[in-house]
Amino acid sequence: MTGNAVTNLRRMLGLAVAAGLSMTSAVAIAATLNVGINMDATNLDPHRATATTDVALAGWMFNGLVRFAPGSADPASIEPDLATSWETSEDGLTWTFHLRDGVEFQRGYGPLTADDVVYSLERAADPERSSFANDYAAFESVEAVDAKTVQIKLSAPVPGFLGLVANYHGGMIVSRKAAEEKGDAFNGDPVGTGPFEFEEAVTQQHVDLVANPDYYRGAPKLDGIRLQIIPSDSSRELALMSGELDLIYGKREQRWVDQVSRNQDMIVDTFAPGEYRTLYLNEAHAPLDNIKVREAVAHAVNVDEISAFVGEGVGPRGCSAVPSGYLGENCDAGTYSYDPELSKSLLAEAGFPDGITLTAVVSSSSSQQPIMEVIQAQLGQAGIKMEMNVVDHPTYHQQIRQDLSDMVFYGAARFPVADSYLSQFYHSKAIVGTPTAVTNFSHCAVADQQIDAARAEADPEMQMQLWAEVS
Repeated sequence: MTGNAVTNLRRMLGLAVAAGLSMTSAVAIAATLNVGINMDATNLDPHRATATTDVALAGWMFNGLVRFAPGSADPASIEPDLATSWETSEDGLTWTFHLRDGVEFQRGYGPLTADDVVYSLERAADPERSSFANDYAAFESVEAVDAKTVQIKLSAPVPGFLGLVANYHGGMIVSRKAAEEKGDAFNGDPVGTGPFEFEEAVTQQHVDLVANPDYYRGAPKLDGIRLQIIPSDSSRELALMSGELDLIYGKREQRWVDQVSRNQDMIVDTFAPGEYRTLYLNEAHAPLDNIKVREAVAHAVNVDEISAFVGEGVGPRGCSAVPSGYLGENCDAGTYSYDPELSKSLLAEAGFPDGITLTAVVSSSSSQQPIMEVIQAQLGQAGIKMEMNVVDHPTYHQQIRQDLSDMVFYGAARFPVADSYLSQFYHSKAIVGTPTAVTNFSHCAVADQQIDAARAEADPEMQMQLWAEVS
């Protein structure tokens, strides 16, 4: 069936990579933490922040009702944050959160109240104001019971519900007063409750945060954080070696990790679960609207070779549309074999005996362009010419959401439950170009029923079966 073929195609092309590689000097850190990263900040509104830089900044400036324990991405480690405690009904449809006393918004915007939480979660569910609206489709109502109590009612149980109110993506709590006062300008002048507050952003240069003296857990030990935009991997590394930087976004290659790890003054952290990298084929663009052509592409890509190129410790091969390590991952269906001769045969059957030409918008980031160059060479052996339009990373994000690419190579980390990934990358509501667009670059619409049913399924075993069917 077409649906299975499409799903299998994406599964075959899955590649798990570390969510991030950080390298820090083992010497004492300065009063201001100087961090080097490879791409500019483009969106400081946490409900719009999807790029790596933006998500990192949001994490320093905002809080959720709950949070992942520091240093962990394990859902089992979720603990109180802006809420001190919570209860849920037996049917899992009503959640009640009790807010912490003494939490102040930054820059004099007053105390946190239940009204701010209601506003923030309703905002997160609004496609006009949030990139994560589809995640909150089951939020039937969010109400302030009193100034310190918030009650959320769901239309159906939500897998990994606490992940939606955690300190990640739509779960970030903003100041209602600041957001309404600033309007669109809130994107460049955010106000949260986190340990650091926004001070200044200079395009393509740096973003400065300063310590929030009123942070409810106590004033930070650092005076501030400067996030420096340094696209070149080698330049970031040299800046760290010279002492200009304290922490950098590392190069996601095993050779680089091994080399830097030999320096006794450096600490390299490779952590998981990681970004899951997938090559999405745009079914809305001919000739990729033909299943045989999509299968031809699948059989032309050698994922094992790509994994070896990146390094098994940094980029192990995935086995499912659901990322490695996520609840709901299922590898039973198998993957596409690497077979360029079969690719040529499939192209001929589809009416393209002389091959095809496809275009791809590609980020110049070192975590993308080199891999796409490998894929380009692999496709070429099967008679598939891939023309790459290499652009800077912010432009890449903009253009792939304008539906300008036949193929999109994209990596992302989400709350590690199958629904969070399937809803954003494979549900028709997430198709780019639609009012509820998130990251469905393939225009996939074959598994909506199963994704929706799994989200509402109260029986864990049946839920896993539905996720397996999607995968």
